Amino acid sequence: MTPEFPVILFYKYVPIADPTAFTNAQRELCGALGLKGRVLIAAEGINGTLAGPRAAVEQYVAALRADERFAEIEMKVSAGDAQTFPKLMVKVRPEIVTLGAGIPLTADQDNHLTPAEWKRTLEEEPDVVVVDVRNRYESEAGKFANAIACEIENFRELPGYVDQLAEHKERKVLMYCTGGIRCEKASALFRSKGFKNVFQLHGGIVTYQEQFGNEHWLGECFVFDQRMTVRVDAALVPIGRCAHTGRSTNRFVNCLHDPCHVLFLLAEETERENSETRLCPQCLAAGLTSATADYKGSPARATAGA
Repeated sequence: MTPEFPVILFYKYVPIADPTAFTNAQRELCGALGLKGRVLIAAEGINGTLAGPRAAVEQYVAALRADERFAEIEMKVSAGDAQTFPKLMVKVRPEIVTLGAGIPLTADQDNHLTPAEWKRTLEEEPDVVVVDVRNRYESEAGKFANAIACEIENFRELPGYVDQLAEHKERKVLMYCTGGIRCEKASALFRSKGFKNVFQLHGGIVTYQEQFGNEHWLGECFVFDQRMTVRVDAALVPIGRCAHTGRSTNRFVNCLHDPCHVLFLLAEETERENSETRLCPQCLAAGLTSATADYKGSPARATAGA
């Protein structure tokens, strides 16, 4: 059943001849429907996540799919509310998800595994290597069991990180991200680096959890909106650990020092005991204090991706 206030996550790599004109049309459509969220458009396609009342979201999806370029675009749906996104942002970008590697995407889809195929591979092929190509903080909130988490703060750092995984080039690699968009580019990147057997989870974590919940999954799924994390099982114990004390938590904050502003996990109890813990461990180790930090009061935020 579609929630009363759905959040939709979608993307498609498809040529857009006039990204500026299409962006203007998307901005007008979303504004007229009262939707909030983020839509990024480039010559290579569209990447969006939007929220609003059910009727408005359904009208948007119908309008988008009326364009033959997006007739079969997949929509991942979860439950949100009026606070999920504070505003609407529709922009033109050089890439719909920034990798910056200049590697063209292949037209074939031969390396996509359905959620059922992914699950079966995990259960029947114990020697596969599972790679989480999301950002560090996303993996800290939740990941597939035994997955290698890439130590990157932004997706554009992945090209510089891949060589650290070189020992796995001859093995079967299963990679995943939130909704699938980053894996499209990451799999092309890995292949260009000599990885011979790379597969990606079609539809990402969101689609997998719609079908199999938390099977083979640990913790929660990080999302790029005010919810920060979502869980399939309400009784799930978070795997996230406070960066300062190791306490169990799913609470993200940004470092108090604005030039840093890194996103990290901080337990409420830890902050109550010591307000200086609103600085990340690295800034604290550098001798900064809340009195010397340049903080502008921004809420927890992260660079978007799916």
